[in-house]
Amino acid sequence: MALTMLASLFIACVSPAPEVASPPSEITDQLGRVVGLDRIPQRIISLAPSNTEILFALGLVDRVVGVTEYCNYPPEAKDKPSIGGFSTPNIEALVALSPDLILATSIHAKRIIPQLEKRGIAVFALAPQTLAEVLEAITLVGEITGRESEASGLVAEMRNRVKVVTDKMDNLPQEQRPRVFYVTWHDPLKTSGSGTRHDELIQKAGGTNIARDISGHADISLETVIEANPEVIIAGVGMGTGEDLPFQFAKTEPRLRNTDARRNNRVYAVDVDLAGRPGPRIVDALEKFAEFIHPELFKQAR
Repeated sequence: MALTMLASLFIACVSPAPEVASPPSEITDQLGRVVGLDRIPQRIISLAPSNTEILFALGLVDRVVGVTEYCNYPPEAKDKPSIGGFSTPNIEALVALSPDLILATSIHAKRIIPQLEKRGIAVFALAPQTLAEVLEAITLVGEITGRESEASGLVAEMRNRVKVVTDKMDNLPQEQRPRVFYVTWHDPLKTSGSGTRHDELIQKAGGTNIARDISGHADISLETVIEANPEVIIAGVGMGTGEDLPFQFAKTEPRLRNTDARRNNRVYAVDVDLAGRPGPRIVDALEKFAEFIHPELFKQAR
């Protein structure tokens, strides 16, 4: 009887074994595809730098077994095995890494995703265009990897930082929203029009995009830029071998010398990885845009 009582007491004091987290059996990705998952993925391959940044931000570094050759942030990502280019991944290299989940994007929809699914590999696509969709993408990755808490915390932090910016800008009248020209490339001259992340960043940061009547990323004539007379010019830098050529163009092009931006020394450079990748650092880009466009508001806040 004494032994029975001791055994019962021991069993009562032992905590129940924790339940093993499991993903939703089916979840819809950002391409509208219903993806079935029967377990939390342990071997993940990222097919885009933005996807890699999300995975690392959620603390999933140990589960990432492959990335593209363009995945350079955080620096540890460069130590992961490369599976080739962003739009041209090596399918055999992917398969050889035995992934149980691949994070793709919209660029992989027509050719890459079908090839991977034929091999029985689960593929989940992220395709965020807006800041809100970036937050949704982070939430979705948290759900399918069992990192809901980490994703929720990251999203809350990002939302708070966005709010700090937008609270200062939302009530600005149009006349206090400087005309902004974003230089995507200099030869030929390209910019970001409506429907792009750069356009959204400019608007949320309290500016007016001079290319708002253009759709997507497109060519723009220098004459159009001069006529619009931008008060702020922001140039993307760090793109491949181009380095800071768009910024140097914006700073030195003689025909831009009479624009308000040049006359008032308001030409700035921003890392294309910050402003172009739909991942956690997109809020860093928003904060930089806000400082460029409205330095007077942010000097007061610091």
